[in-house]
Amino acid sequence: MTQHRKISRSRQYARRAATFVLLAGTCIAHAQTPVPGTVTTSMNASALSQLNTDLDSGGNFRWSSAGVGLSVTRQFTSELSVGVTARYALEDWSFDTPSAFGGVAPWGDIRQPSLGMRFAYTVTPDWSLFVAPQMAWNYESGASASDGATYGAVVGATKTFSPALVVGFGLSAFRQIDENKYFPFLIVNWKITDQLRLSNPLQGGPAGGAGLELSYAWSDGWEIGAGGAYRDYRFRLRDDAPTPAGLGRNSGTPLFARLTHKFGPKAQVDLYAGMVVGGKLRVLDASGETVQSSDYGVAPMIALNGKIAL
Repeated sequence: MTQHRKISRSRQYARRAATFVLLAGTCIAHAQTPVPGTVTTSMNASALSQLNTDLDSGGNFRWSSAGVGLSVTRQFTSELSVGVTARYALEDWSFDTPSAFGGVAPWGDIRQPSLGMRFAYTVTPDWSLFVAPQMAWNYESGASASDGATYGAVVGATKTFSPALVVGFGLSAFRQIDENKYFPFLIVNWKITDQLRLSNPLQGGPAGGAGLELSYAWSDGWEIGAGGAYRDYRFRLRDDAPTPAGLGRNSGTPLFARLTHKFGPKAQVDLYAGMVVGGKLRVLDASGETVQSSDYGVAPMIALNGKIAL
């Protein structure tokens, strides 16, 4: 039996208007320290679409997301900065004859509001520490937000070896609804040449580490890059879902190519094209045991991210 989640006309329009996304995120970069008292504010909007993808156990699925975020950071002293972030994202899933899930779509819309802070402290001219506590709520529409709570922190330390090389280590440690998750990752910002750089394309968080990306700036305002990162996240299902009050889980490794255009020092747009490899969908019951699962084939993705400093 084929079952489609019907999507409202407004959501169809949103998909077409925002073709892509959230591989973007903020790189872990190390710019010149702002003057104490400086407040910086930025907004970020993103969209992503994973195109029609075959499930190994039969059937197929696709999903799209759109999100918007706001970040404010104050440089209190030459050593200490504190930032606050808020973000809201919505994922819209559609399944067609998913045999592994009894021929019924296991979930529909997933809501993802989040709040976070970031404390960064320069211990010595070449050593810096940061702590970034975060709180997120990942839940299907109709479920209780509190039942999908995820909380924890990203911590890390970096050493500046030269103006062209910063290396460090980070750890994401989170209570992901009802399971502890840990993602160690390398922090790197290496300006190999004036045009070529190796760095982190994402922020570490509840879904995984920061990944790695090699980028090339071939002219003023234009940059290309390629990279990847592992992602694994869970969300609470509604009480009247096929698995009542259970959990959905999506994991895989996005690999991507990026084209960026910068509009002066304050705004940029990133266009992504890529794929997810090693992907897997799971349904867990209310006690956290996997009851249904299916690997999925190479999944094409496209994304668009925009950022502006206010």
